[in-house]
Amino acid sequence: MTDATTPRPKALIVLSSARRLPLAAPADHPGIPTGFFLVELAAVMARFEDDYDFILATPDGELPQLDVNGLALNFHAAAGLGPATARTTIQTGVERFGPEKMRAKNPGLLQRRESELALARRLLGRIPVSEPLPKTDPEAVSVRGDVAAGLEASPQREYLSIRQLLERHRDPASDFSLADLAFVHMPGGHAPMVDFHDNPWMGELLNTLREADVPVSLICHAPVALTSAQYRVDADGKVTTDPDHPFKGAHITTVPKYGEKVMLASGYPKVPGQSTRLPYYVDVALKDAGYDVSLTLNPSAAKVVWDAERNLLTGNGPQAVDEQAVRLAEILRDRAARDAAPQTG
Repeated sequence: MTDATTPRPKALIVLSSARRLPLAAPADHPGIPTGFFLVELAAVMARFEDDYDFILATPDGELPQLDVNGLALNFHAAAGLGPATARTTIQTGVERFGPEKMRAKNPGLLQRRESELALARRLLGRIPVSEPLPKTDPEAVSVRGDVAAGLEASPQREYLSIRQLLERHRDPASDFSLADLAFVHMPGGHAPMVDFHDNPWMGELLNTLREADVPVSLICHAPVALTSAQYRVDADGKVTTDPDHPFKGAHITTVPKYGEKVMLASGYPKVPGQSTRLPYYVDVALKDAGYDVSLTLNPSAAKVVWDAERNLLTGNGPQAVDEQAVRLAEILRDRAARDAAPQTG
């Protein structure tokens, strides 16, 4: 525990503020409501809440939106995602359980979700919740109103833009420095595909964090931020591109294309009765950008990858979040021990 008389270390949480995900198909579709997955954030914030203060940011400084689809009970099973999804699918389909019975039959998943929603009200404040889709889990739809009301009643938190973070970091009169951060975490959900991808300010943030030796944790769709690492933005706002940037070739993981195709065929993103396609797939975009992307054959199996050279910790989805939080804590302990060790030579 941090001593009450000493300043608490700070960590940065960067969330997408995208509210709608464009689709490549059906043609002329306006896109589906989207947001971030709470489960991919809450496990990290819960592990570090007692000892760290969190700075909240989005690419443009607008409020993030919680994706109601990420509240489905099966997503709260962590490494047990596969069996939990099979079980809840049978319960809602074959056994035709209603929302109340679903909650009664899955008390552990329900308890975790309630704990994470309490954390969101406490730490994320007044943020919106996405509208349900035709294939949104019925039990998640049944709690959306209460979730939205609880968040609406929460205090408003400050969300900085990435540009504001960098301007404060560069300002000699400011007491804020990205170099003082203990770590950065960015959760997924589909929303990062919109505003983390090919974003010069995100690129400048990632490169500045690397130069400051700050570990960066990205999960599920959030690793798409690394497609932005080719960019730098100077103090005058001029954007330059370096195709051979220091992140290139990093060993990472993310959500696989074949997992996305399963979701597009039968999961919540599917437009009923029509072929549904995303504008791109995250793993393909990262491979095309020069990254060493490692995937699991089973899309529900957990995978976490630490690239020590680039200070990058990546996970492949909600099934990996507990392992990722544990690994991040180990990395921070190792760094603290290293910094406390007597210097020789």
